Formats: sequence, C-alpha cells, structure tokens
Amino acid sequence: MLSAIFGLSLGLLLPGHGGGNGLVARETRLARDTRLAIVSRPPPEGFTWADEDIASAPAAPAASAAAPAGSAGPVSPERVNVLQDASAVAASVAARVESAAEAAIAERGHFALAIPGGSVLKMLQSSPSFADRTTLAYVNHKAVPMDDASLATHAKAGKLFLDTWAGTNAIVMRGTADAAGEAEAYEAALRALSPEVLPRSPDGLPVFDMMLVGVGDDGHVGSLYPGRDEVADATGRWVLPVEMKVPGSITLSLPVMAAAKEVVIAACGVSDKYPKGKSAAMARGIEGDETPQTFPAVGLRGVATWVVDAAAASTLSFEYAECFALASSRGDCCPPA
Repeated sequence: MLSAIFGLSLGLLLPGHGGGNGLVARETRLARDTRLAIVSRPPPEGFTWADEDIASAPAAPAASAAAPAGSAGPVSPERVNVLQDASAVAASVAARVESAAEAAIAERGHFALAIPGGSVLKMLQSSPSFADRTTLAYVNHKAVPMDDASLATHAKAGKLFLDTWAGTNAIVMRGTADAAGEAEAYEAALRALSPEVLPRSPDGLPVFDMMLVGVGDDGHVGSLYPGRDEVADATGRWVLPVEMKVPGSITLSLPVMAAAKEVVIAACGVSDKYPKGKSAAMARGIEGDETPQTFPAVGLRGVATWVVDAAAASTLSFEYAECFALASSRGDCCPPA
C-alpha cells in the first residue's frame, strides 16, 4: 500500500500545502499497546517532506564523537526521509554524495568518503566529476583477498562503480586473513593521510565528509554487532578487528562513524536475505527503546539522516510521515466522521 501512497500528490490540508485548517488525521501506532488511536494535529515541528530539495532541509547539528552508552531517544522527524521506492532512495543517496563532495572540495580541495558493502554500493554513480579529488575508505570489510569477487567489498565496488572513478585514492586492505593485523594496518593507512585529505576532530578522530552506512535487521552497522565488545570500544582506535565469523573482518569504530560531517543510513527494497524488507529494523532503529548494545545503529541516532523507502517505513509511527502523503480523499488516515 505504501509504495502507492508515497507516489501520490502532496495536496494535503497542511500548512503551505493547500487550503483548509492545516490539520490531517493520522494513525498513531502505540509502542506498548495494541490499540490504535486516531488523532488530529499538525505535522511535528521540523518535519521534512520526502520530495523537498535536499538543500532546503534543516542543517544537521554537530556530531558527537563519543559512542553513546545508554538508551537513545527517537530520531527527530527531520532526519527521516521517506521515499517511494528503492530507485528513489538510490537517487537521493547519490545526490547527497555529490553535494557533500562539492562542499568539501570547495572548502579544502578534497573529499573523504566512507562506504559500506551491500546494496548501498549500487547507489553510487559512475564517473563522477569529483573522482580525482576523492579518498575512499571502507566502513567495514572482510579479511579476504581484495580480488575475491564473492566476499571482497572492494572487488564488488570496482565492478559496480569504482573502476570508473579515475584518480580516486581507495584505501584498501592487504588482503590477508589476519583481521587484527588488517585492522592495525588499515588504521595506520588512514592516520597517514594528511588533515587536508582526512581532517581530524578535536578528539583526534578522523572526520569523513560523508559516512554511508547500511543497517542489518539485527541493527548492525559496519561490523558492529549487538552485544559485542566492539560496539562499546572506548580505546580511541579508529579501526577494530571483528573475529565473530569466518572470515573475520575489520570495521570503523562507532565514534569514528559518528564523527563524520554527514552520516547517511540507507535502507530499501527486499532481497533473499530480507524478503519482507527492513521495516522491523527501521522501527527499532528509528524509534525503538534500544541502546547501541541491543541495536548498534541507534548509536548514530543523534547524527544520522535515515533515507528509506516506503516499505522500510511501513511500521513507523505517524511522526515519520506514514499518513502525511495520503491525498485528502483517501480514508486510511482520515476516516469519515
């Protein structure tokens, strides 16, 4: 249903979006009660429409470099951008990367980008104009040879887009099975970059211009998994080894992810791994009563923009626009009196 909903006209009885009294009835899903309450009130302050120009969205507050230890409050509505489908999410992510690159290059002549594996790789465009002024790092990567077509994110990135990024400085692993050694070497490679290429925060953390992150149904970001010591790592290390599976992997720490100028969490579509999409994960990550230890993605709640499709947003409560995009003639959220 929602894939159709978000393609409809935004001609609603809302301030600045048509006539009427500026109210629309919306369905509220109660977090701990199976009852449904129908309420009427204006959209939350700061709400961002999914089709608004990115440049007009409210500026994000400065990121905190510290990894949160306790329960985090829900993501503010202006940080949740719900789009119609996977192609719209991909276009939005590509536009955000381009915008971040232009701003960074205008400021200091270089763009530092960190990317994950998975479906986000398919969202990056070929042959961008900023490629020769870009340093690219991986949010996480398996400890495997870099040419392993089935397991190496670097090999997959090359096939999907990176081979067309002429002049990009991609920071790659050595390609061994030693996760601890690979993490140490990868951090050393990042630390060797000048501050003009990869700026530092006052706490000495790297500040990527753009941190793209995917999220698993268990809330993992990078290779930071629920209940693992790596989630709460406070050693100041930039890159951590993760020996949870075979092969092992390396991952940026949660403070490093959070220190980026812009953090984007993208989720959309269905797959063999996620046949019903990621709606349950989005509900937990965006507004669930979670901590970084129970659902690591919430460690980025205060800094990340969530770009999701309608299916991924289908279980979110009304603050996140579930009913805002309905035409006023629809009865789903505006039942007859």
